[in-house]
Amino acid sequence: MANPVHVIGGGLAGSEAAWQIASAGVPVVLHEMRPVRGTEAHKTDGLAELVCSNSFRSDDAQNNAVGLLHAEMRLANSLIMASGDANQVPAGGALAVDRDGFSEAVTAKLEAHPLITIAREEVAGLPPAEWDQAIIATGPLTAPSLAEAIAAETGETALAFFDAIAPIIHFDTVDLDTAWFQSRYDKVGPGGTGKDYINCPLNKEQYEAFVQALVDGEKTEFREWEGTPYFDGCLPIEVMAERGPETLRHGPMKPMGLTNRHKPDEKAYAVVQLRQDNALGTLYNMVGFQTKLKYAEQVRIFRTIPGLENAEFARLGGLHRNTYINSPVLLDTSLQLKSRPGLRFAGQITGCEGYVESAAMGLLAGRFAAAERLGKPLPVPPVVTAFGALLNHITGGHLLSDEEPGKRSFQPMNVNFGLFPPLEPGTKLKPDGFEGRFRGKDKSIAKKRATTRRALDACHEWLGLPVPAQAAE
Repeated sequence: MANPVHVIGGGLAGSEAAWQIASAGVPVVLHEMRPVRGTEAHKTDGLAELVCSNSFRSDDAQNNAVGLLHAEMRLANSLIMASGDANQVPAGGALAVDRDGFSEAVTAKLEAHPLITIAREEVAGLPPAEWDQAIIATGPLTAPSLAEAIAAETGETALAFFDAIAPIIHFDTVDLDTAWFQSRYDKVGPGGTGKDYINCPLNKEQYEAFVQALVDGEKTEFREWEGTPYFDGCLPIEVMAERGPETLRHGPMKPMGLTNRHKPDEKAYAVVQLRQDNALGTLYNMVGFQTKLKYAEQVRIFRTIPGLENAEFARLGGLHRNTYINSPVLLDTSLQLKSRPGLRFAGQITGCEGYVESAAMGLLAGRFAAAERLGKPLPVPPVVTAFGALLNHITGGHLLSDEEPGKRSFQPMNVNFGLFPPLEPGTKLKPDGFEGRFRGKDKSIAKKRATTRRALDACHEWLGLPVPAQAAE
């Protein structure tokens, strides 16, 4: 066999890329710098370590774009999805995982594969010329030396923002005489019961005092990162509070779909939700509570939340830098650097956002690299699929910037239905046997389901799999 493909970075994207390459029968060397060199956010040397939330978000493949991406990845033999499914913990309609069990499963699978070599070393610069097929999947915590080498090669300034990490609480320190178990609208998800979140209620006075405490609390200084913008999908809780007193009530603290079982006649003004973080159910994370508050301030302020007065924290929130490249300008549709054929990028460094999206780009980069090594070029996935919609976003689906004519306005993005092409004219929306007026909400749901049916149909065809009869209906 010819030279192996080299993958730099053992996070979700790099691990998925290595798995896809080896699954195609091509040898691969996976380079991971931990534990030789650590990062600000990682705690272990395990592959695919989850450093922020333990949630892969919605697993609803009919009505949610990330759930659709889950389904497409499962069809494509995704290691990340298989390991997530094997280590899920209850989380309502979401797929959340035991973070340690998940990382251990990914690491074990990669270590056991006969075509995968794991090299624990830092790759300080761009891959040498003899690595004619390589993937950089170093994620948001790319080492400075490699980031500088990428900038020197591309002539483009890397963009950067912060991801903030949410605190994790010991379950047995939560007061369940105040808090209660319930999923929003009692929704039952994979491995769930409809009672998968711990809910802590706040009245109007408590909420207003809490918001003010967030605004006044002492924060971590930016220092050399001063002025770096945040990604709206992962804003620190105190930054949201600064945007207006009602912002949190319409975001992570919204009370809709929840009824306090202790006081069913009293409607909470706001609610803080905790989600199970490990398989044992001993740890729960604060949903949407990414923060850059100093540690002592976190303990002080978060213990003012009803039900968390005596909370003990297994991990407090933190902050880490996230770096990504201007992919629409630099990469072609196979995630290959235009200035250097054979060198691809994958994961968050490409400007996608989220665990699943990062792993999906690793999956595609791995398949593209393996196909090229085998001399069997692989077409890009259809844009009507979640794979194709996200790839199109990263490699060119952007408006030109009004501020800087000729430059594209490129920001990180989670997969969402706004990235998909509109349904074809004449697409049937009403299900057979539907009677009565087709209301706005019904139509919206029907459009999502038609979009996901179209996507899964096209994904089966792209992967060379038989299209299920129901997908074509």
